[in-house]
Amino acid sequence: MIRFCPLFSGSSGNAAYISAPGGAMLIDAGCSARSTLEALRSLGAAPEKIAGILVTHDHNDHIRGLRVLQKRLKVPVYAAAETLEAAIRAGCVEADADLRPLEGSVEVAGMEVTPFDTPHDAAHSLGFRIQAGERAIGFATDLGQVTESIWRQLLGCDLVMLEANYDDRLLAVSRYPYYLKQRIRSGTGHLSNGDSGRCIADLALRGTARFVVGHLSQENNTPQLAYQAVETALSEAGLAAGRDYILQVARRSEPSAPMDF
Repeated sequence: MIRFCPLFSGSSGNAAYISAPGGAMLIDAGCSARSTLEALRSLGAAPEKIAGILVTHDHNDHIRGLRVLQKRLKVPVYAAAETLEAAIRAGCVEADADLRPLEGSVEVAGMEVTPFDTPHDAAHSLGFRIQAGERAIGFATDLGQVTESIWRQLLGCDLVMLEANYDDRLLAVSRYPYYLKQRIRSGTGHLSNGDSGRCIADLALRGTARFVVGHLSQENNTPQLAYQAVETALSEAGLAAGRDYILQVARRSEPSAPMDF
């Protein structure tokens, strides 16, 4: 059995848990080590089973808790070389920690991890395709657009976690300054609810059945708006919840309901 569970998802901190028969891993460490360990225990997940931490990019909401968590778990950290260098400079990981630059596929906890580039304004942002036996998980948050190479990595996955960061109308009237709104909307910013919905509907038509949308903006989105936008796209594609797909919105500050398959 494969288990996928976002522990936290949003601008205040991000982490996700994946387990398979051979062990478990984390993606990102954007909350305190204490909060992350408590979240794992609330799921009945043993921290000692964690075999590695994957890091998507160097923004604070993804690496804030990395230094202490890596020292507690004593496991390798996998990320792009530029991300590891930026994390060291920021004091979010120690230079003598077990840091492993990702240049291709690697095995973590018996799962094959294939990194792929995501367009985001960070040192070097990655998404991941994680293969556990015949099952695959696609993970892509913090990206301004779904490129052809990202699409190929997500295609055929059993479960996909994709960003749905903002609602267009809320962002347009938000208190954010103009330059920040433009950054969010840019090709190296974030995906809107509509962007996410269109991609998810296309993936569902091609066989993916489980979806988690996450990294919602606290100011410019709500779980209800994100869910409604994606559900509408799926419905317009002729797909029905429960019959053709399972859709979940990741919670901001507590573990979401695990998806087991």
